[in-house]
Amino acid sequence: MTGFLILAFLILIAGVLAVPLATRIGLGSVLGYLLAGMAISPLLAALSVDVEALQVFAEFGVVMMLFIIGLEMEPRRLWAMRGKLTWLGGGQVLLTTFALTGIALLADQRWQTALAVGMVLALSSTAIIVQTLTEKGLLRTEGGEASFSVLLVQDVAVIPILALVPLLALPELAGAAADHTGGGAHAGIDFTAHMSGWLAAGTRIGAVAAVIAIGIFAIRPLFRYIARANLRELFTAAALLVVIGIALLMSLVGLSPALGAFIAGVVLATSEYRHELESDINPFKGLLLGLFFITVGAGIDFALASTIWDSVVFWAAVTVAAKMAVLLVVGWFYGLRRQALWLFCLSLPQAGEFAFVLIAFGVANAVFEPAFADQLLLIVALTMLVTPLLFILYDKLIAHAYSTGQGGREADAIDEDNPIIIAGRGRVGGIVDRMLDAAGHRATVIDYNSEHLEVLKKFGVTTYYGDATRPDLLASAGIDRARILVVALDEREQIDRLVRYACANFPGLHVVARAKDRDHVYHLWAMGCRDIVRETYDSSLRMGRSVYEALGHDRQSATAMVEAWEEMDRTSMREIADVFRLDTPSYENEELLAKIRELKAEWDPKLREAMDEIAARGR
Repeated sequence: MTGFLILAFLILIAGVLAVPLATRIGLGSVLGYLLAGMAISPLLAALSVDVEALQVFAEFGVVMMLFIIGLEMEPRRLWAMRGKLTWLGGGQVLLTTFALTGIALLADQRWQTALAVGMVLALSSTAIIVQTLTEKGLLRTEGGEASFSVLLVQDVAVIPILALVPLLALPELAGAAADHTGGGAHAGIDFTAHMSGWLAAGTRIGAVAAVIAIGIFAIRPLFRYIARANLRELFTAAALLVVIGIALLMSLVGLSPALGAFIAGVVLATSEYRHELESDINPFKGLLLGLFFITVGAGIDFALASTIWDSVVFWAAVTVAAKMAVLLVVGWFYGLRRQALWLFCLSLPQAGEFAFVLIAFGVANAVFEPAFADQLLLIVALTMLVTPLLFILYDKLIAHAYSTGQGGREADAIDEDNPIIIAGRGRVGGIVDRMLDAAGHRATVIDYNSEHLEVLKKFGVTTYYGDATRPDLLASAGIDRARILVVALDEREQIDRLVRYACANFPGLHVVARAKDRDHVYHLWAMGCRDIVRETYDSSLRMGRSVYEALGHDRQSATAMVEAWEEMDRTSMREIADVFRLDTPSYENEELLAKIRELKAEWDPKLREAMDEIAARGR
């Protein structure tokens, strides 16, 4: 028990310390976990921890992640992706396999080993890519969906790869393979291992059909039965039972557990229990994925790496470059362009977590020599370590270049001179524009999302392409003659840049700015903006009013209670904004902290008294 507690403590403290630090300096959580694993690797070795066995357990986080993604993807949306699955996914797997096989042949590897290397390295890391795309909000973008389509096809491709690897066995390695345990910690029971090809295929198709049938006919009644007990922990247990059971079924027939979990999630995407399932499984998924990344970092053989580091770095670079070249070709021919193509290319060039399984499988089946397999494992680990850095490259250079209008399309020439300028025509700016148009007011609207503008053009909406934070573009829009500037951009950094410029250079201009949250309001106030609207504020007030009504207050009383709260909130915000300092974090601004404590002591009793009085009048 003590050994387990020490191990758990080491892993948790490494993650808790490393991940926030890595996130704060812009490296992302995945690289934080990987570095945490590398840091505690010597301690795990001293404690004789079987990192490979721990990694097998942690890989279940990938299974849970695919299940949750399936819950968010309805079958019709998956059907709409069939072209991406076929051409992008299939093309990537086949062309990358051929390219890497050719490179391995040029490096004097036997054709059997070269083909196995090509198939192993053709796969990418579902865990790293999906986790990072989700964190950055890129999973639903064109490039993110293309990357995810490839990952789905790769999960399916594992099946023929597992069938082909034993056929590539080298007779001279058969003796060493016979001494091998058959895959180590990754080995498992596969009922189809000794079946004929047709029977094994039929069994696997039957298992997939069983997963679909279970999702349609069995899981809903199960959750209805569990729900009657009204015990949250039972629902959580049932959710884990479903995921583990499906993963077990897939494993027993030689299929990817993650693929089975994804199919089950898609089947349940229209279920009334979808959100409950997601909320119950999310904490386990997050912890296990973190543990998986830590085990990848801890599994690096630093002693071997120190002796052959130059070879490992070279072949890791070759692998990443070759895969990026293939991704560029496949993505371009499919129709990906601009930042979507870059995201696609920079997301998928690493090797995947399934490579650890396939390399052990290759050694057990006399395809890889043990020494060669050890080197291959280091190459896989290094490509995975590099991936978060590629995402940083995308964020800092690629996405920034396209978002600032430098991505290949010139800003439109603005031939209007209106008294109102709207920066950004998304969810917020679009509504403002339509409201103004309905009242007979014409606005000059600028947005930098070219795809969105092409859609708007089909509806007869005139919007100019360009970066509204650029002074030259604002000048061409007539900002020196405009009465009102509506800042409805999405990114906080861009909002700040535009508000700072407009308030500093055009004191007579009325700036209406969109704020992301309360803290952002203080920032914009300090920059000189005096008309600031929090993007979720009014909807939050309406929800609060609905809650008051649900508690039994009539509409008039509920509205009065909301107005009382809003009056207090707005007044206190103004007083706090006056002591806010741009150059000092809020938690270090003693004057601001003192003002908050003072206002809380003053307003809380008054507000409670006002609420009680309103409630009494409504009875």
